[in-house]
Amino acid sequence: MVKIIAEGCDGKYTINQLLTVMEALRSPGGCPWDMEQTHSSIKNDALEEVYEVVDAIDTGDIPALCEELGDMLLQVVFHSQIAKEENEFTFEDVVDGICKKLILRHPHVFGSESVNNSSEVLNLWDSIKQKEKNQTTVTSTLESVPKAFPALMRAAKVQKRAKKAGVIEAVTASQVEESVKAFNHALNTDNKEQQKQAYGNLLFSLAGISESLGFNAEEALNCATNTFIEGVKKSEL
Repeated sequence: MVKIIAEGCDGKYTINQLLTVMEALRSPGGCPWDMEQTHSSIKNDALEEVYEVVDAIDTGDIPALCEELGDMLLQVVFHSQIAKEENEFTFEDVVDGICKKLILRHPHVFGSESVNNSSEVLNLWDSIKQKEKNQTTVTSTLESVPKAFPALMRAAKVQKRAKKAGVIEAVTASQVEESVKAFNHALNTDNKEQQKQAYGNLLFSLAGISESLGFNAEEALNCATNTFIEGVKKSEL
């Protein structure tokens, strides 16, 4: 039996005690399930926790936000403990890394750079990030967008970076219309691969025009889905 970890002097646990709890769960005499987990086995849990944090923000549920942020922090601590056991890195390395990144990418706060507005801050951040990641070509910048992103989010982010680099113009309504025409043409064939490609191109155009219009494609689609559900709900009353 693992020794019970006492709360802090103010009745609240600290980050160091959370690390101790996680270590105990993974230690002999701890939890069999926790001891079996790997980076890969719990990777989807991190995604789920992030979405639950976003849902709490969208619904304005502050107590839920506090709880879900704790669940998200657990994922950081869990992966850090696994990494520590494998001599990969520690939680302290994670904290050190993010602190150094924030200081490096905010030279207007911690250095001698000056900025006039948020737009200049973002440009400065991107410039520093590209140097850090050795992103010397447009292709390397686009390839750095994680493939694990939701498809609409990834498509919009890739197009935003491509537009900023000057390799494409902002997506227009006429380009979306051309994609619709190509999709309709593909539907008149029996070629599933052609249909799939045309459908993907249409979604890619829609993701791009959302970025051009200044709203998030994922949020827009979620809004439409919610409207559909509300419509069904009203019809059942």
